[in-house]
Amino acid sequence: MSKLTSFALTIFLAALFVLTTSSVPAPKTAKAPSTNLSAKQMYSLVEQQTGTELTFKEKVALRLFNKKINKSLDKAVPPGGDKSHTAAILLALFVGGLGIHRFYLGYTWQGVVQLLTLGGFGIWALIDLIRIITGDLQPKNGSYTSKG
Repeated sequence: MSKLTSFALTIFLAALFVLTTSSVPAPKTAKAPSTNLSAKQMYSLVEQQTGTELTFKEKVALRLFNKKINKSLDKAVPPGGDKSHTAAILLALFVGGLGIHRFYLGYTWQGVVQLLTLGGFGIWALIDLIRIITGDLQPKNGSYTSKG
């Protein structure tokens, strides 16, 4: 087999691996149930606890407080990752010079540049391998899948 044919086969297998291991995002029609309380629910809870009706200033303050709490609750839940740490290491190790691991992690433009420069003549690919092993290079939209 010629070098060009084996090179093309390697590219094809790497692309096939990336396409089969990356997950398809779920449709955005279904919304996760919210645990946030509405302002009216907060009013009624506070009025039940204190036994008195809230003034206008208290309602405004409670509404602002409710927005801040809900915003911090939304940020507190990190999105689950859909990329495997092991797959990223293997891609960087075996086809790192082609930048396939960058495509897998969601960094398309950096993957294209690595593909054209053969991984920054191997140096960039080696740095990426070290960064993936140490956990410094994460997927673009989130983190690696958690096991357990």
